[in-house]
Amino acid sequence: MGKPQNKQKRKKAGDSDDEGAAVKSAKKGKQQQKSKARLVLEEDEDAVRGSLSAKVDMDQLKREATEAEERADAADEAAGSDEEKVNLDPYLMADASYIKKDTRWRNKQRTLIFNSRGVVSGHRLLAEDLKKLLPHHKAEPKFEKKSSLHDINEVCELKSCNNAIFFEARKKTDLYMWVARLPSGPSLKFQVTNIHTTAEVRFAGNCLLGSRPVLYFDKNFENLSYLRLVKTLFTQVYGTPRNHPKSKPFHDHVMGFYYLDKKIWFRHYMISPETTLDGNDPEKQECTEIGPRFVMDPIVFLNGSFGGKAIYSNPFYMSPTALRVQAKKFQAGPYRHRQEAMADRRQRLKDAEFDPDELDEAFE
Repeated sequence: MGKPQNKQKRKKAGDSDDEGAAVKSAKKGKQQQKSKARLVLEEDEDAVRGSLSAKVDMDQLKREATEAEERADAADEAAGSDEEKVNLDPYLMADASYIKKDTRWRNKQRTLIFNSRGVVSGHRLLAEDLKKLLPHHKAEPKFEKKSSLHDINEVCELKSCNNAIFFEARKKTDLYMWVARLPSGPSLKFQVTNIHTTAEVRFAGNCLLGSRPVLYFDKNFENLSYLRLVKTLFTQVYGTPRNHPKSKPFHDHVMGFYYLDKKIWFRHYMISPETTLDGNDPEKQECTEIGPRFVMDPIVFLNGSFGGKAIYSNPFYMSPTALRVQAKKFQAGPYRHRQEAMADRRQRLKDAEFDPDELDEAFE
């Protein structure tokens, strides 16, 4: 009876062993599948990583290439010729703090420019040229000759002007210029000669309308006392105030005043670059005369406005009438010499005659 039970037990043990082997083989198969899947995933990850690194490398190469191009452009610009260089701030205006802070018109200078009746076309055109050069001027119709010069003070007061340039014409040939500070003076009187207007000289060049001029005075205006007074007054009259409503914040022309032969010579120049490429280089600028030009002969300086005591009188001045008289005398010299020669000849002929002889009647 015991043997069949053992056989059954053996059968059950064999079945259980077969089942364990099957489970083990199944587990091994699953493990092999998982390992294959892991290998595939690792390969895929390596491929993805390789592609991403390639993309990153390409982007980095592009960035490096653009940076190299920018550096090359910057080096070309830095090593370029002087013609290609452009200085955006040649006059260092960015560092000028006073220009940024003060933008109001503080120096209230106004100059009244007008003529008297009897001026000719050349005198009138000279006044018009000065009006174009002085944007802070004010105009007035012609002043009557019969009126007194003291009436100009009232005209300037009505126009709110503290400076005046008055052109007085006489005999339609002589022109006098009064430059006065109102209302207390002083007043300077000049005779204007050698007048050449802008339209007459026809110089090549032009300056910006309304720009501020640079006033230049030679060294004589510092050495002589009465010329220092002229310089002070001319600075107030001809100098355009900063931030004036009608002016432009540029300096592209020069007004030059020179003292020569006891007279004051006026010249007007334009500031222009030497070449077209030197527009922003302040060291390569030149002056070109553009007109007008005239000469002022000082006559008398008064301590008041169009009146007062004389503080200076030019001892070398000769009036146009005296010059004309002298010229007529010079022209009359040859005629006078001829008349004197003829009178001398008549006298010589008269002296050469003999006295009548008393014995001449005896031989008749």
